[in-house]
Amino acid sequence: MTLILKGGMVLDGDGGTPRRADVAIDGPRIIAVAENLALADADVRNVEGLIVAPGFIDTHSHDDGALIVDPRLVPKTSQGVTTVVVGNCGIGLAPVSRPQVEGLGLPALAGAAGTFASFADYLAAVAAAKPSVNVVPLLGHTTLRQEVMGETGRAATATEIARMATLLDAAMQAGAAGLSTGLYYDAAKSASTAEVVALAMVAASHGGIYATHLRDEENDVTEAMEEAFAIGRAAGIPVLLSHHKVGGRANWGRAQETLAMIAAARRDQPVMLDVYPYSASSTALMPERCDGSIAVRIAWSAPHPEMNGRDLGEIAAAWGCTMREAAERLLPGGAIYFMMDEADVRAVLASPDAMIGSDGMPCDAHPHPRLWGTFPRVLGHYAREAGLFSLPEAVRRMTSLAADAFGLEGRGRIKPGAFADVTVFDAAAIGSRASFDDPRIEADGIHMVLVNGKVAWADGVPEAGGGRILRREADARR
Repeated sequence: MTLILKGGMVLDGDGGTPRRADVAIDGPRIIAVAENLALADADVRNVEGLIVAPGFIDTHSHDDGALIVDPRLVPKTSQGVTTVVVGNCGIGLAPVSRPQVEGLGLPALAGAAGTFASFADYLAAVAAAKPSVNVVPLLGHTTLRQEVMGETGRAATATEIARMATLLDAAMQAGAAGLSTGLYYDAAKSASTAEVVALAMVAASHGGIYATHLRDEENDVTEAMEEAFAIGRAAGIPVLLSHHKVGGRANWGRAQETLAMIAAARRDQPVMLDVYPYSASSTALMPERCDGSIAVRIAWSAPHPEMNGRDLGEIAAAWGCTMREAAERLLPGGAIYFMMDEADVRAVLASPDAMIGSDGMPCDAHPHPRLWGTFPRVLGHYAREAGLFSLPEAVRRMTSLAADAFGLEGRGRIKPGAFADVTVFDAAAIGSRASFDDPRIEADGIHMVLVNGKVAWADGVPEAGGGRILRREADARR
């Protein structure tokens, strides 16, 4: 039966002015966008006074295991997300056939989903789970290193690089959208630039992208950016700077410098970036980062779960030790670091080329609020309240800009023939309610979410949507 969204204000995803129109959907596609549509036997939903926009694309998620464990993926559908990119920061759930070394973060990524011996096996498990959102999978470089090398604290040999390249080639054929790295982390720090170039060339041969958590996002951020640009040029591959930021008090105010570098690089090669709308990051608990210069909150701790959500400074005071000593006692764990300047965050967000990624960790006991609140926070706080950009421009960053970056033909726009990934929201009410104290709260203002024409979220109730695994520029032909 044809579905008609009646009387809403349509945002096309390209940044155009909202216009009043009805949107007709038949099966997985939009068939008409016009005023006063009337089709026989249609299911008509009145959305007058609401915005009808393309579904939001989360360009940087860690939903790899959550897609399988809880395929409705409520933290994302409840905020209007219809597509997630997984396999970021160099880690993923496949190929994993040997015992994992400590510190890769896979337990927090996998949850109850476990790991998979091949990338094709992982994609099959995702497909079998029938997630409510579309999935764009990247293959993690660190996962490849662990699978091939075992011990990752060294440079890879030529034979090992060749084996990683073979596994990457198989993953790209199975449906991977590209290669991701997490060169910041211990398990990948020893990788040479040449190693990454060799693998990026394989991804490039399949039309993939290179997404990177830079080797440094603090004092040496510019050197790390230059390395990423050099990898892109050498491999002939588009570069995506993941969750772009400048961290550490000593570096506050440097965002203008890094954004100028990105603009300069874009004159000679394809460079993209994404960002989350918060001045706090979240990753593994690292005692060396807990020196008292910034506030730290515990996301999870295996030996001390009673400390989840607590401020590390308060924990250290209660234990009568330094923050670093407290962090060491809490390991293994995860943490939220209040490491960025709000002015830098706004500068990156204001860049017209910046896409939006949540970088949330679904398996954290006390997650960063970005897991549930990223997209409504951009629309409510930064667009409506702060006036950092217009509503149409905010939606463009979340939709067509991301769809084009990942080669998702037929997505990211409201137009006849496009896939019916649609988010209906109240522009006056939309906003994040998730906070650092209470991070698992649904957003305000999201009324309906459709994925490939199927309802995934409607007035606070999740439903089994019609998510697909998306291939670059191939899904539109299905």
